[in-house]
Amino acid sequence: MTIHFQIEYFTRWGEELFLCLNMEDGTQLCLEMQNDSHGTWYVDHTFDDEEIMNRDLSYQYLVRTDGNISRQEEGRPHIIPFSKADRLVLSDRWKESGLEIDQRTVAIPYVHHNGEAMWKGAGTSIPVFSLRSDDDFGIGEFMDLIPLADWAEATGQCIIQTLPVNDTIMTRTWRDSYPYSANSSFALNPIYLRLQDVGTLGDKEFLERMESLRKELNALPEIDFERVLAAKTEYIDHLFEEFGRQCLESKEFKKFFNANRQWLEPYATYCYLRDKYGTSDFNQWPENRFSMQLLHKYCVPGNKRFLQIQKQYFVQYHLHRQFRQVKKYVNGKGILLKGDIPIGVNRHSSDAWIFPELFNMDCQAGAPPDDFAADGQKWGMPTYNWENMAKSSYSWFTARFRKMADYFDAYRIDHLLGFFRIWEIPLKYDSGLMGHFNPCLPLSVDEIHGMGFHANPQDYASAPEGSPETNVLFLEDTRRPGMFHPRINAFDTQVFQSLPEDLKQAFRNIHDDFYYHRNDWFWQQSAMQKLPAIINATDMIVCGEDLGMIPQCVPGIMDRLRIMSLEVQRMPKRMGIIVDNPADYHYMSVCTPSTHDMSVLRSWIDNEMPDNWLIGSGPATTELCRQVLESHLASKSMLAIFLLQDWLSVDESVRASDPDRERINIPADPDNYWRYRMHLTVGNLLAADSLNDKIRRMIHNNGR
Repeated sequence: MTIHFQIEYFTRWGEELFLCLNMEDGTQLCLEMQNDSHGTWYVDHTFDDEEIMNRDLSYQYLVRTDGNISRQEEGRPHIIPFSKADRLVLSDRWKESGLEIDQRTVAIPYVHHNGEAMWKGAGTSIPVFSLRSDDDFGIGEFMDLIPLADWAEATGQCIIQTLPVNDTIMTRTWRDSYPYSANSSFALNPIYLRLQDVGTLGDKEFLERMESLRKELNALPEIDFERVLAAKTEYIDHLFEEFGRQCLESKEFKKFFNANRQWLEPYATYCYLRDKYGTSDFNQWPENRFSMQLLHKYCVPGNKRFLQIQKQYFVQYHLHRQFRQVKKYVNGKGILLKGDIPIGVNRHSSDAWIFPELFNMDCQAGAPPDDFAADGQKWGMPTYNWENMAKSSYSWFTARFRKMADYFDAYRIDHLLGFFRIWEIPLKYDSGLMGHFNPCLPLSVDEIHGMGFHANPQDYASAPEGSPETNVLFLEDTRRPGMFHPRINAFDTQVFQSLPEDLKQAFRNIHDDFYYHRNDWFWQQSAMQKLPAIINATDMIVCGEDLGMIPQCVPGIMDRLRIMSLEVQRMPKRMGIIVDNPADYHYMSVCTPSTHDMSVLRSWIDNEMPDNWLIGSGPATTELCRQVLESHLASKSMLAIFLLQDWLSVDESVRASDPDRERINIPADPDNYWRYRMHLTVGNLLAADSLNDKIRRMIHNNGR
C-alpha cells in the first residue's frame, strides 16, 4: 500500500517538517517532507501489506530547526486506519495538547494521487432514482452506478454522491418518492433492486407482460413512482415464491441475516403490519407499541405470517448483495461512493415504532425562514430526544452510521446544524415561523424586563382574536412554562408595529441577541456531546451540510472534528456577499454551484442570479457554464462535486432542452414529487466524446 501523507503547517525560516512512523520494533522511521510554499507539507511512503494489516501503525509529525527538534505533536499519535486499498491519502491537522481526542485523520481510500501536494478531487452528484439505463424498470437502480463509475473513471473523477437510499415505502403513493422520509434508517429501498439479477422466472407469460411494462415505464421522461412501485412489488412477489426458499437456506443469506438481525426482524415485522392494516401509522394498529414479544410471535417458523416476514429478509438480502457488488466495482475503479444521512426519520417509521423514547413526537423538525422559504419549513418528522439517546452513548446513531459504511466511503450529514440545535415546531402550529431552537436557553420574564421590554411577554404570546397565529412576539416554551423564545422575524407583524418605539427597540435587541449570541456556547457544548461519538463510529469521510442560519461556533467545531463544510456559490456564508468566489473556499470543504434543493446552474444564471461582478450575466451558454465549473475546480476545496445536470451544461450536444425540468426538489413545497430522471442513458453518457473530453481536461488542468 502506498500512502500520501499531507498536513497544513506554516513553518518559519529554517524549519523543516518530518513524518515519524512508529515501527513494530520500537524504533521510528523519520521521513523528510516536502512543501508547496503555501503551507502544505507532504510525503509518500509504500508499506508492506503485513505491516498495515497486522497491527495499528501510528505516526506523528515533528519540526526540526537547524537539525534539532524544535517542536513535536502532543497527545496521542495518529493511527493509520485499516484499509484494503492499494493507495490511501491521509490528511491531518497538527495535534495540540487537550484537543487530540477531537481530531480525526481524514482517510481517502481507493483514489489515485494526482501528484499535487494537497490532494483534491472532483465528482458527480445524482440520486440513484434519477439514473437511466436500458436495463431499468422505470427508475434508476443500484446497478446503474457501475456504468456511472466507468464514466467517472473515464473523465478523471473520483467520487459519486447520491441522495439517501433507505426504504421510504409508507403509503405506496408518489409521496414515497421523498428520499429524506425513510421508514427505516437501516433498510434499503426495494425500488432500487435490479429484478432480473435476482433470478429468471419460469412463468414466461408473466415475464412477457412485465417486459412490456418495463419498457413502457423506462421510456417515460420522468418517474411514474406509483406504477413502478406496484410493478416491482408484484415482480418481487413472484421472485420470492420461486427463489425464496433456496435463498433463505444459503450460507450467504444466513451470514447476512446474523449480521443484520437486530434491525432486520423488527423492520420486517413493521412492514408486515403496515401492509396488513393498510397504513404506516402504527398508532392505528392494535400492536401500536413495539415489544420483543412481537418478534417471538411473528418471526418464527410455522405460520403463514412468517412467509411475509421472510420476504422482507429476501428483498433486503438481494439489495445488500447488489449494493455491495456495486461498491466493490466502483472502489476498484478508484472511485469513492458518498451517501447522505437524513437529519430525521418519518414519525410513522419503524425507528419511531421500535424506539419511541428516542424521539419528541409532540413536535416536528424544520428550518427557520430563509431566502428559499419565507415562512420557514416544516418537515413532519419528530425531533430527537438527545437526553435519552445519550443514555446509550448514542448507540442507535452509531449503529446507523456503521450500517451505512457497508455501502459508502463518505457521507453528507443532512442539516448538520441540527446536531447543534434543531428548529422545532409544536404540532399545534401551522406555520414554520412558530418554531424555536431545541436545545436553547429560553428567556425568563425577569431577563426580558432587564433588556428593556417592560411589558408582560405572556400578553404577546397569543395572537389577538381574528389575526393569524404568527401575530405574536414571544412563544412560551412547551417544556418549561414561564420561559419564552422571541418569535423569529416578528418585525413585520401587526402586534410589533403597534408597539411604542422603545419597546420595538428592546424587542429587536432581545431577538438579535437570542438568535446570534446568547446560545452560541450552549450549542457548541451540545454538538460536542454527540458528534465525536457518532462520527468516530466509522472511518468514512464526513461532510456536513452547514447551510442556513449558522451559529458562530459551527466552523470551529467542524474544523476540530475534521468535518468538511459545504460551499454553495449562490448561498454565501459571509455578510454582504451575493455570489461567492470559489477562490476564497478553504481546503476542508466540498464546493458546488448547485444542490438538489436548487435550480440547476443554467436556470439559476438565466432566471435567478443577481447582478454580480464575478460571473456577469446570462444567458447560460456552454462557455459561461464551463467558466463557473472551472472556477470551482480551481478552488482550494478538497472536493468539487457537481450535479450531473451541471456537468451536461458545458456541451451543447448533451444539454437538456429545458433546464427547469432538471430540478430535483423545491424545499418550500411540501408536495414536491421527486421524479427527475436524466434525459439520456448512462451508456449514452459514456459515448459522449465531446463532453467527456471537456470534463477530463477541466479536471486535469485544475490539479484534480
